[in-house]
Amino acid sequence: MQTPKRRNRKRSKRRAIYCPRHGCYIDSVSQKHRLYADKAEHLRDRGMGRKAAVRVMASYTTVPLEGEWLEAFWCEECQQNEWYWVTQSPERACTLSIIPEDLWQQAQGVILPTGNPTVSEFTRRQAKRMNYHGVKDFVMV
Repeated sequence: MQTPKRRNRKRSKRRAIYCPRHGCYIDSVSQKHRLYADKAEHLRDRGMGRKAAVRVMASYTTVPLEGEWLEAFWCEECQQNEWYWVTQSPERACTLSIIPEDLWQQAQGVILPTGNPTVSEFTRRQAKRMNYHGVKDFVMV
């Protein structure tokens, strides 16, 4: 007697990620921005010993952090995009957290929410203007 053929059920399923505020399903609206460590303290925060962390940072300038990234999601309840720090457990379950201010410095390819610190206030203000009447800002005394 032949055994019945089993269907291939190895297709990837939709990530089950839910809004931490409302509990509703949220959709990703950005790519994953990977995190990296550039200081021994970053590795120590993730469970590595002091000596090992110093040794690794002496060998490499940056170390990619596995299972952690920053990603933007759309919440149907809030009707807005929110950025979250996503950590993935070995069982592939994702946990969302609010992003600490210093974690933006460790992300790859993101624009800082506070803006580029090397840009002057004047340039930032001009970039936000909808219409161009820039001559008014240059007052001759």
